[in-house]
Amino acid sequence: MNHPLSRRAALGLSITGALAAGAAKPSRAQSLNRVARIINGFPPGGASDNVARLYAEHMRGVYAPQVIVEARSGAGGRLALEAAKGATPDGTTLVHMAAGQFTIYPHIYRRLAYDLSDFIPVSPVVSYPQSLVVKADHPARNLAEFTEWAKRRNGEISYGTPGAGTWTHFMTMQIARALGLGMTHVPYRGTAPALQDLLGGQIHAVSCTAGDATELYRAGALRILGISAPERAPRLPEIMTYAEQGYPELTSEEWFGLFLPARTPGPVVEAAYQAVLTAAAKPELRAALERMEYRVTTSPPAEFAARVRAERDHWGPVVAASGFQAEE
Repeated sequence: MNHPLSRRAALGLSITGALAAGAAKPSRAQSLNRVARIINGFPPGGASDNVARLYAEHMRGVYAPQVIVEARSGAGGRLALEAAKGATPDGTTLVHMAAGQFTIYPHIYRRLAYDLSDFIPVSPVVSYPQSLVVKADHPARNLAEFTEWAKRRNGEISYGTPGAGTWTHFMTMQIARALGLGMTHVPYRGTAPALQDLLGGQIHAVSCTAGDATELYRAGALRILGISAPERAPRLPEIMTYAEQGYPELTSEEWFGLFLPARTPGPVVEAAYQAVLTAAAKPELRAALERMEYRVTTSPPAEFAARVRAERDHWGPVVAASGFQAEE
């Protein structure tokens, strides 16, 4: 699955309304003289929280005198977005969110209390690939061998994900379709319990971010059959990408990004973006993120907005074909 995002941006995908006013035109950056907060939609200590805190630390003194992270977990990130949507659009409140809340959720929830038009995308901050993992003693070492093994079992294969309706859920549906396999989805509340059941033999595979599997892989408990990144991961150079294994259509990366409420003044949006660039250039931040298997990723607000819209359009038919609808 290749998202033609950069090509669409280059062709001038139009950004309208608040996005155009707040981000598409160059403006003089205007940093804040008061405390800013980054609302994060997931619990403290998790991957999203760690990334948000790293950026907050390095945006401090650049974007605002203090930048703090406020956890607002619940409803898969929706509570954080609802809180940020209602914040005063003066730059003091940003929200740190994963792609799926903007690109997949609109297709699986019949009623959402927010829309992309309620926010101005500032920049992505990291991106990360999906991986398909099995136990270390599994006979398959790559997608081709996994396919052969699965077909010998008449397709009676189960896979776990961190939850129904997640990016990894729909990524694995696309993997199964590409491999010609029927695989049963087993949703969990997070990656850790899914990996625990994999190691216990209750399920056959787990679809998760590469970073979530790395520790157990290096400990010799798991085998990673491939990753969805466009290139091999620097810290996992021995793991082939899906494209290298003959499935370029499975190339995809999830991201975390920063957003401001709609109607935030253009100079403030520009200041937030410049602060992200300053943070992303810090060697210590990059090193910390790379240890967690994240790739530092930034892009200007207008380009980021185009990417979010293009990915949202991409996932619509995928979700529709699956027939999946989340519980309200």
